[in-house]
Amino acid sequence: MADLGAESPERLAAFEARIAAGEKIEPGDWMPEAYRHQLVRMISQHAHSEVVGMLPEGAWIPRAPSLRRKLILLAKVQDEAGHGQYLYHAAETLGVHRDELIAALLEGRAKYSSVFNYPPLTWADVGMIGWLVDGAAIKNQVMLAQCSYGPYSRAMVRICAEETFHHKQGKEMVLTYARGTAHQRAMAQDALDRWWWPSLMMLGPHDSDSPNTPQLVRWGVKTKTNDQVRQEFVDEHAPELLEVGLEVPDPELRFDPADGHWHHGPIDWDEFWAVVRGDGPLNAERLEARRRAFEEGRWVREAIAAHAARREATA
Repeated sequence: MADLGAESPERLAAFEARIAAGEKIEPGDWMPEAYRHQLVRMISQHAHSEVVGMLPEGAWIPRAPSLRRKLILLAKVQDEAGHGQYLYHAAETLGVHRDELIAALLEGRAKYSSVFNYPPLTWADVGMIGWLVDGAAIKNQVMLAQCSYGPYSRAMVRICAEETFHHKQGKEMVLTYARGTAHQRAMAQDALDRWWWPSLMMLGPHDSDSPNTPQLVRWGVKTKTNDQVRQEFVDEHAPELLEVGLEVPDPELRFDPADGHWHHGPIDWDEFWAVVRGDGPLNAERLEARRRAFEEGRWVREAIAAHAARREATA
């Protein structure tokens, strides 16, 4: 846990000089309480997003169309669970226990990515989640791999390597359907119609509406803003989707040769904030699923604790 001694202008200046020099802040280093608070908020939200993010695709494991697809999806969902573990570990280096973080999630006090509150209605959604949702996540996570806090940065390096496979698998699935039968193409287009805007929203509100962004950038927790990451996502994915014959559900989407960027239409931020507040299509169901899993796993945690206590008593 970091030394939370008194903050002074000199200490803060030295801290910011380290960040400006590209140094990593480690758990035993002094840090401002606001820096620690922002990290706990971000890392825990990220961890929660990984474990809640297992649910949309996990529901399709029994309905996978082939053994190969089932094994791929099983491996992916398992990876997401592992990502949650890496991130809870990173948060614990800041002096907070994961039990506190999980309690906040189960009680509805903590946030996770809004995109996981949307329902996957067909098997094509599994591919589109991999291509778009994981594609947006990678853009954000590659940026976070350069984060000024060492444990978070190192966790993101490993997570990005695995997410890259998820993204490629999702893209391969969608390309297969987009080039397949008329029914398969229709499934792919329907999935795109439903996941395009939530994928853009998951990268966060516009910079002008994000009160934390300036401080996070100043302290090197984020090295790019929400809008910069979203622009990278649109620049990569819009032309690829159009190239395979799919129609991006945005009549205002256009490429501007003057600046070399693809420009999208207005995002429905009212919908975004409604989902963040808990009024999305599946907010209640997602939290109930996590609560049920937590209770069903209680006996395992109690058995592990009892075994550890016996070993300590006989040591």
